[in-house]
Amino acid sequence: MKVIKTILVFALIALIMIQFVRTERNDAGYESIAYFEAETKPSEATSAILKKHCYDCHSDQTTYPWYAEFSPVNYWLEDHIKEGKKHFNASAWENYSIKQRDHKLEELIEMVEEGEMPLDSYTWLHGELPETEKAQLLQWANLTRLKYRSQIEVSLK
Repeated sequence: MKVIKTILVFALIALIMIQFVRTERNDAGYESIAYFEAETKPSEATSAILKKHCYDCHSDQTTYPWYAEFSPVNYWLEDHIKEGKKHFNASAWENYSIKQRDHKLEELIEMVEEGEMPLDSYTWLHGELPETEKAQLLQWANLTRLKYRSQIEVSLK
């Protein structure tokens, strides 16, 4: 019993100490997605969907929930955001080639259609992406892809 008590005391001390080690914040502001929105031209409603469900993990702007102030949750969120940005980062859109932009949207469509996005860990806390919003997001992404596909075809001629 003494060993368990000692382990619990050390665990509590460690938990308290990690509260003072802050993670890097992802808060460049929504101006970081200005190029993406100017380029892809989402409607106001689609832009609102992206802001509500996508940009927190897929741009340089994250609106952190209250529980992000506590460790180890903040470390988990930081890793989650870095991983999301690695796959699709709206703030880095101008750095992608036309082919990469097309491919990123193709992956977005695939992930949303297959129910892999948003992630379960997101929907547990924020709720599912409503079917109407999912359809609107997919329509926008497919139309935007058409623009990129035509640009790729022109460049191949």
